[in-house]
Amino acid sequence: MLTFEAVQFGREGFALSADCSVTGPGISAVIGPSGGGKSTFLSLVAGFEVPDAGRILWRGLDLARLAPGKRPVAVLFQDNNLFPHLDILANVALAASPVVRPSQEVLERARTALARVGLAGMEARRPGDLSGGQQSRAALARILLTDRPVVLMDEAFSALGPALRVEMLELVGEVLPEATVLMVTHDPDDARRVAKDVIFVEAGHVSAPVETGAFFDAPPEAARRYLT
Repeated sequence: MLTFEAVQFGREGFALSADCSVTGPGISAVIGPSGGGKSTFLSLVAGFEVPDAGRILWRGLDLARLAPGKRPVAVLFQDNNLFPHLDILANVALAASPVVRPSQEVLERARTALARVGLAGMEARRPGDLSGGQQSRAALARILLTDRPVVLMDEAFSALGPALRVEMLELVGEVLPEATVLMVTHDPDDARRVAKDVIFVEAGHVSAPVETGAFFDAPPEAARRYLT
């Protein structure tokens, strides 16, 4: 369980508050108006921002004590963050072993991860040789190698077309069945398709998760304004 205990954060006139818990595994959609604090919410979990007050706990562990790279958190970025001069196998292997020459064991794990996301046989290709969807699959394979229980996705697939985006979101659920995933999206249909619950964020207020069906059947007033 990921718990936010009276979390307060403020910067340059913007304030965010969160006092709720996210249960896993599964995908929790984070939706709300632009500028409402969705990305800041994820940044606090990742450690890119630090709360002014309160605690963020993962299974009772205070994440504030850990540097971003030491947290049980992986981030799937919108631009995929693939190194253009390295082949896909090397890009994925870096997630487990950030060295020039990874071990054979790490390389085999990278090959297995690429196969799981449908990129078997493409290990020697560079990012520029792949389509946008294939690059997203490679980035997802890298997440598999990090083996982190919490995965953050900030509109990770927003650059893809609708059909391909749905395919990638469904693939996340298939290859990360044990992960607690926080998925920021501007498309409510993404949440309807793959999320077990919805976290609504508006004007810096992070609402407690609501089961997806219940949320869309009877959205709170603030969410109703956003959805219409």
